[in-house]
Amino acid sequence: MKIKPCSSLKGEIMVPGDKSISHRCIMFASLAKGISTIHHFLNGADCLATIQCFTQLGISIEEKEDTIYISGKGLYGLQESTKTLDCQNSGTTMRLLSGILSAQPFSSTLDGDSSIRKRPMNRIAEPLSLMGAHFQWKTQENFAPFKLSGTKLQAIEYTSPVASAQVKSAVLLAGLYAQGQTKVIEPELSRNHTEILLRSFGAEVVSDGCTHTIMPEPNLVARDIFVPGDISSAAYFIAAGLLSQNAQIYLQNVGINPSRDGILKVCKQMGANIQIFNEHQNDEPTADLLITPCSHLTACTIDRRLIPSLIDELPIIAVIACFAEGTTIIKDASELKVKESNRIHTVVKGLSDMGADIQETEDGMIIHGGKPLHCACIDSKGDHRIAMSFSIAALFAEGESEILNSECVNVSYPHFYSDLFSLIN
Repeated sequence: MKIKPCSSLKGEIMVPGDKSISHRCIMFASLAKGISTIHHFLNGADCLATIQCFTQLGISIEEKEDTIYISGKGLYGLQESTKTLDCQNSGTTMRLLSGILSAQPFSSTLDGDSSIRKRPMNRIAEPLSLMGAHFQWKTQENFAPFKLSGTKLQAIEYTSPVASAQVKSAVLLAGLYAQGQTKVIEPELSRNHTEILLRSFGAEVVSDGCTHTIMPEPNLVARDIFVPGDISSAAYFIAAGLLSQNAQIYLQNVGINPSRDGILKVCKQMGANIQIFNEHQNDEPTADLLITPCSHLTACTIDRRLIPSLIDELPIIAVIACFAEGTTIIKDASELKVKESNRIHTVVKGLSDMGADIQETEDGMIIHGGKPLHCACIDSKGDHRIAMSFSIAALFAEGESEILNSECVNVSYPHFYSDLFSLIN
């Protein structure tokens, strides 16, 4: 994908449904009894991998554009798959599904693409094994592919070393089947879509700060759900609007869950004025956002207090920081190393190639803002967040940039480029 600089961006966009919530809707509706209807579902590659896995496990799922109909069979309605469950590029699929499959009366083999085989699975294997789950690593310990033999689980109280919604969710989902109360304690509050959605389907989940407790054997009942727009997808247009010389971008129905809205907090801290309209709440809080240029952005420091609420937005925040006055420091973000790519290294390399004054650190990066960017050929490493972040950077760099492997945006935002180009005036 080749992108030229642009000074004017105007229009309205409804970003795709939230990826994290779309995954969970498929999973939880499959474990509920009855037909659930999921509106504004994200038809991205990751979520389609979740659909394929649950179809193989015996769940009837019908797709009509961005609406999904799921015929759930209850907690014990899944059937053994005769084939490997291919999670493709989706860590959410693999880790959350492991929590569910650890308690089934059959064995399952999970695998994915070359990227997912590099992402550590010991972070969920450790607590699930403490509950009684049996992991058999096929090629390399703690990495996919692996065989998971279901068994009767015992409840545990698990203190997670990382603030990870995937770890928390895997344990809570296993706790649906465990004997006794299962409790997860995390160092900082990670995104809480699992807790919200499980309650809405009928599970008893109690959250007290960073401690989450689930009771076993709930009667999950089918629901009708509208998935809010993904704030991680909205982040690219937030950045574009702030950095443009002339912009008015209206983003409709964006999820503003407090455990996910770190991008809004950081932009405000940097001096941006993002206007919020039409706030309302169903299961999740949503709102419309109006983005206009910010003539004077200032640097900030982002640490562990905010990292869980904006981990996926850090690449685009790094782009914004290149245009801010002063030095932006991102730290306590070593989790970026085990995403679809090592996002610390990939972001620093790409922005350095574009002329930014940026340094890689062990757990983040240091960005000295104010140095003009120029065009470059950026290797996205097949990472959707990298491709989209550098597409925005290219809009404000001198010359024509090229994003390699740009089709990887299909993972979370299949029509990203058509939406982006619709704004260019």
